Amino acid sequence: MQLFQSILTLYLLLTLFCTGCGQPIDRHALVKCHNVTNTSIDSLGSLSVGNGRFAFTADITGLQTFPEFYEKGIPLGTMTEWGWHSFPNPENYTLDDVVRYYKVGEDSVPYWYQFTNDPNSRRNRATQWLRENPHRLHLGLIGLEMYRADSDLITIHDIEHPKQELDLWTGELTSEFSIDRIPVRIKTFSDQLQDRIGVKIESELIETGRLSVSLYFPYACHEKFSPGYDLDSPDKHTTLPIDSGQHFMIFQRKLDETIYYARIDWKGKATVKKVKDHRYLLKPGDRRNELEFTVLFSESLPANHAVSFSRIRCQNRKVWKDFWQSGGAVDFSACTDPRAEELERKIVLSQYLTKIQCTGSLPPQETGLTYNSWHGKFHLEMHWWHLLHFILWKRPELMEDQLDYYSHIYKVAEETAVLQGYRGIRWPKMTNETGRESPSSVGVFLIWQQPHIIYFADLLYRYYGEDPAVLAKYSKLVSTTADFMASYARYDSIRKEYILGPALIPAQERFDPEVTINPAFELAYWHWGLETAQRWRERMGLKREDIWQQVIDNLAPIPVKDSLYLFTETAGDSWTNEEYLGDHPMVLGCLGLLPETEVINRRIMENTRKSVMKKWNWESCWGWDFPLAAMNATLLDQPEKALDLLLMDTPKNRFLANGQNYQDENLTIYLPGNGGLLTAVALMCTYRNERGGNGFPAEGGWKVRYENIYPLWE
Repeated sequence: MQLFQSILTLYLLLTLFCTGCGQPIDRHALVKCHNVTNTSIDSLGSLSVGNGRFAFTADITGLQTFPEFYEKGIPLGTMTEWGWHSFPNPENYTLDDVVRYYKVGEDSVPYWYQFTNDPNSRRNRATQWLRENPHRLHLGLIGLEMYRADSDLITIHDIEHPKQELDLWTGELTSEFSIDRIPVRIKTFSDQLQDRIGVKIESELIETGRLSVSLYFPYACHEKFSPGYDLDSPDKHTTLPIDSGQHFMIFQRKLDETIYYARIDWKGKATVKKVKDHRYLLKPGDRRNELEFTVLFSESLPANHAVSFSRIRCQNRKVWKDFWQSGGAVDFSACTDPRAEELERKIVLSQYLTKIQCTGSLPPQETGLTYNSWHGKFHLEMHWWHLLHFILWKRPELMEDQLDYYSHIYKVAEETAVLQGYRGIRWPKMTNETGRESPSSVGVFLIWQQPHIIYFADLLYRYYGEDPAVLAKYSKLVSTTADFMASYARYDSIRKEYILGPALIPAQERFDPEVTINPAFELAYWHWGLETAQRWRERMGLKREDIWQQVIDNLAPIPVKDSLYLFTETAGDSWTNEEYLGDHPMVLGCLGLLPETEVINRRIMENTRKSVMKKWNWESCWGWDFPLAAMNATLLDQPEKALDLLLMDTPKNRFLANGQNYQDENLTIYLPGNGGLLTAVALMCTYRNERGGNGFPAEGGWKVRYENIYPLWE
């Protein structure tokens, strides 16, 4: 009995320490106070609803009425994870057209290079086609057609008294405005089970025939950064109504070899009328002042039944309530530091945005399902930042299906390794649902995405209490990834060490692939990844793999000069050459993103951190660099510095009113920044420093409460 009481007392003390008090966090209050409100028209103010596999981004009207105005801000996307398209390829371009060989030791290894120097050559044309295709497809613009009293079509400048609110707790987007002093009220939801929106409009403009709903289906776009649509190529695609009834119409869309379907359902009397190629109007037919409709997008012919707006609304309220009441929560309401409220806002909105943009079965692109960046392809080195936080915030069910992608592209990754003369599987960098690499002058030389699957699998194994089922599911991926890593490390008989590179570009993408060897972070990640793969073998009752162990025991040390870690061994002037003092400060990832290991010296790492803080060009960084550096400061027991980094006032650490991490005019949203923030905060909550505190300052107004957060490192 006494033992039981002691255990209970210890449990209660731990609970109090973790949450800051014995009472659970009021999650409803925490979330609702960060609802997003727009009262002005801003091209960066668009708001999205979605379900993780599908997202719909709306303008100030709650629909996509003014896409041109938002094109240079946050575009108005309608995208799904299955919505891909390729332009015709009559010359049959393949990766064979873009091969370039690089010297690796005594060997010559093929890479798929981005040729640009001769626009008329086949290899340049092949480069362009292979980078552009496949690309993500905008499925359709759904907006309003409204008229002023003088019968002129309204413009965005005719919108009066806008007020728009995104209710995070229910997933409801409410938009209110007036036209000629006549109010319009619109509610917009995303179906949480299918790729569909549900909309309810209330206004006297409906009754007077001055408001209709527009469906405009575009062609695909060539641009690297784009909304994903081309409205100026009507002859390149078809939109065919193939079925209709009193309350619905189904369209078949065909763009080259891509076919998909759109179904609109409505309540009450209405007609659908074609007004020009690919554009249709839903015109209410009875004299009522409200209209309810839904639009479904589907790869296959939709089933012949409707889902009502009311059902979608009820479904959203349940799904979002369940989301917010499960998993982790962090409450800054008791903090007195004036920066705390802003940090809490970023955290809450980042949970919403990553839920609706990043929880499908495919890795997300850096702009999610909102608009196209890098032609809509995703970057596997960013998968860590997109996905890991879901485990730490105890929502692993939102990310586990996505890990099946690695098994899906296994054969393609294996073929890459074989082609280049390596064992195991080499994961691509800039890719798509097929796993095919894209030619590049940078991406094909990156290697830091390789251990990510080991990282994901190992964290899940710990999270699920060392579940043998996790070992069984991921053991092949872990093993064959480690096979490649050990094979890629090249033995230098003169140095009697294994080295990394060439041809290699590290995560800090500022180095020549033909001469770069032994970047600091990649060496640390290789050591950790191979050692973790060995532990997996031991957990399964297998002996350590000899070849892996040879590499672990003889891998080149992290390069050091003047008690500072160098970015790469071949950049001996790392700290005096301004060219190197920018982009990702990846050397800091050796401690923070990775745990403390014997290959890292804390004193040298602290010197390195101080030098980065003093010398780095932070304006050249990206959104995930600030969480990366904060994680490093946390493990070096510098919580004040970690907060300073998370909240640094610099352009690419800017979080807009809608929670989006703004980078520049091309990347107006950047989801790795949101995911990185959530990962860093989870680490700061659960890390235990030598003084018995966590990653937040013990003083200075930071009384942080948290619950249900899983530690990154135990």
